[in-house]
Amino acid sequence: MELTKRQLKIIEIVKDNQPISGETIAKKLGFSRATLRNDLSILTMTGLLDARPKVGYFYTGQTVEPLLFDKLYHARVAEIMIPPLMIEQSVSVYDAVTTLFMYDVGSLYVKNAEEELIGVLSRKDLLRFAISNSAAEKTPVAMIMTRMPNIVTITADQTILTAGTLLARHEIDTLPVVDAENPKKVIGKITKSKIMNYYIQAGNAIENNQF
Repeated sequence: MELTKRQLKIIEIVKDNQPISGETIAKKLGFSRATLRNDLSILTMTGLLDARPKVGYFYTGQTVEPLLFDKLYHARVAEIMIPPLMIEQSVSVYDAVTTLFMYDVGSLYVKNAEEELIGVLSRKDLLRFAISNSAAEKTPVAMIMTRMPNIVTITADQTILTAGTLLARHEIDTLPVVDAENPKKVIGKITKSKIMNYYIQAGNAIENNQF
């Protein structure tokens, strides 16, 4: 896969104006910030651009060989997904927070009696409720979880780049990986940190000529 004309133009704009915000890039191209979100995600995840909060985008000076870019682009979620942590919908918010820290995870997936995905709980949602509400020990997670159809999911055969794009677009930290034939069955999860580690390892392998 090769970079699109728009992605190449974004790189040129960043080179000439760095650091530059996503909003300014979009304005120069005549698009909305949301329209460019996928392009910016691809360019940062492949190491062509660097993004710093409250500062903007920088050009790294790196280049991506066509074959390497193609390999990175086509790598599948199945290669780096990890086991999901599921809890029952009747579990209390207090116990969910305990589970969150016990397993050091950023989110929990909620299932019903049929082992189907019915909700997602983020660390932020759980802590916000637990801190501000004295009924955390009595309130079931079903009362505060994000429910279908507002849950963003991905399948194991989709690309890691697609997963990263979805995480960036929806400003979330994790995606449930669901069965392609049964979208209510969770078979894994993929996180921002796993994707970042994947690209770091790929970059190190490139330096050592092992990729």
